Amino acid sequence: MNALTQRFPLADSIEVGALVDELRAEPPGGRLRVGDPRIVEFVTKFARKLLAPATARRFPELASLGFFLRKGEIAKALSTLDTSGDALRFPRGLVFHVPPANVDTIFVYSWALSALAGNHNVVRVSSRSAGAAEAVLDALNDALSEVDPATAAAITATQRMVTYDRSDEISGALSLAADLRVIWGGDASVAALRKYPLAPHARDLTFPDRSSFAVASVAGWQNATEDQRRAAAEGFYNDSYWFDQAACSSPRAVFWVGDAEGAKAAGSEFRTLLAEVLATKQHVTEPAMAVQKRVSAYGAAVDGIATAISFEGAGADRNGLATLELADPASLPREWLGAGTFANARVDTLGELVPIVLRKDQTVSQFGFSAEELTEFVTELAGRGVDRIVPFGSALTFSAVWDGYDLLAEFSRLVTVQA
Repeated sequence: MNALTQRFPLADSIEVGALVDELRAEPPGGRLRVGDPRIVEFVTKFARKLLAPATARRFPELASLGFFLRKGEIAKALSTLDTSGDALRFPRGLVFHVPPANVDTIFVYSWALSALAGNHNVVRVSSRSAGAAEAVLDALNDALSEVDPATAAAITATQRMVTYDRSDEISGALSLAADLRVIWGGDASVAALRKYPLAPHARDLTFPDRSSFAVASVAGWQNATEDQRRAAAEGFYNDSYWFDQAACSSPRAVFWVGDAEGAKAAGSEFRTLLAEVLATKQHVTEPAMAVQKRVSAYGAAVDGIATAISFEGAGADRNGLATLELADPASLPREWLGAGTFANARVDTLGELVPIVLRKDQTVSQFGFSAEELTEFVTELAGRGVDRIVPFGSALTFSAVWDGYDLLAEFSRLVTVQA
């Protein structure tokens, strides 16, 4: 079988060959262009669906997505594509997106930016996606029913989200038809998709395994107000627990930067405040996850990576937060150890982390540092790793620049004209 289930727009199953033919055809109303008004109209209508109170309350991460896709934010992003001189910017063509199943909304960011760049898109939505992903698909189909007929016809002809079981035939056909293939989900996903050849002119945009960590200034914590400290704990909760710490930008370690006595006191207070947030949010660690955390923590101790382990929480959940005191900051584990499991260590300066950083390190969440301190840290890294530094609470905030890629630029191409 080479049939795909069409999730957006909702339609009957379709053979992969027919899908490719439809996506390759010129849409009603003419070809899409970068910043096409029809796409902008649809995406902003969709964003309003996500920002509806009922949806935002149920899935807070969708409110962030809706904010990212507001008309003003779209205009701001598109303005970065202004060209000068003899260069004109055009869509790449057909883009095939393969997002991960463990982060339900990442496919929307990828798709939206590609569509805003004027591309025809086909997105493979995992059959294991649920919750927020289903809410997204419902919102997309609802928005389609509310735009004018000409816009709806253009969207239907050029934008598809589909589900299919593992199939060499389907993945191979979509890969060969694509002008750009976007692969999320880690090293294994990249390797698996790369076995399907692309057309000679096409290329991959890959998002392999990444890891992230947090840094907190001891002096910054000591100088912060009680409200700022509580806000930091809540922001850290959002960064870490929304996707069970499985998102590539969620921190898996916390480094306290400053003197030993101050770091011990600040870390203890921070974890107490984080436990209070877990109680307020009524966070519950599932039994299987509690077992995973303990296996990982005790394994780290046996391997000599951790010198001490603590399990903390508040309210009904006494397993919401696991802390592993590292024997050496350089031994920080980058793999997922279970939701709410964090390595903890102290260094005197940010500069001590420079030799530890690897190319796979993506996001550094920070609290209490000045812009000058952070700039000096990045300059010292000199591109060896770390793609973004953001305040606590912003690790999962998506940007048109991600993993070091300017995505709108990647989703478009330049044509030079000289008379």
